[in-house]
Amino acid sequence: MSAQEQAQKPVRFLEGERVYLRPIGLNDTDWYFRSLYSREGRRLTGTQKHYSREQIQQYIESKAQDSSSVLLLIAQRDNDQVIGDIQIGGIDTFNRNAFIRISIDQQGHQGKGFGSEAMRLMLDYGFGILNLHRIELNVFAYNERAIHTYEKLGFQREGVQRQALFYNHTYHDSILMSMLAEEYRAKYLG
Repeated sequence: MSAQEQAQKPVRFLEGERVYLRPIGLNDTDWYFRSLYSREGRRLTGTQKHYSREQIQQYIESKAQDSSSVLLLIAQRDNDQVIGDIQIGGIDTFNRNAFIRISIDQQGHQGKGFGSEAMRLMLDYGFGILNLHRIELNVFAYNERAIHTYEKLGFQREGVQRQALFYNHTYHDSILMSMLAEEYRAKYLG
């Protein structure tokens, strides 16, 4: 492989069997912008606000300076196609906790285990490298497939935020789930 081909190849920060996680850059602005307008993705994440391409570019630039957050893109190993993004955010170094969120951009990539593998990679990074003690997430009650996946990954339900989301003329509950470092280690490293 030539030096030019090597330079054009995406960096693989965290690598799994079928996906890898890589840093986001300004050259990903168009993909990120388009992914925010996926109808199903907006519903599953509860995204209501509209964004301009320029706002997305500024967001990506700001993430490069944000030490309380790790935002990565999810790409397939076999073809380098970006299929989603994942983030550990709100990193509290004193209490050693943070939140995690994930979005797979198209239905064709959902339900195939890509998200579960990306979550495992990011959880391993969060608990193993960032030395977090607790990682939490919120999921809307109508996203039953995600709830099942998170429970299978080892997240525990902590509570329900009643009618926390107003989406498409209806209020929806948000379920708070978390995983502790010792739970992760017992399940995946034990």
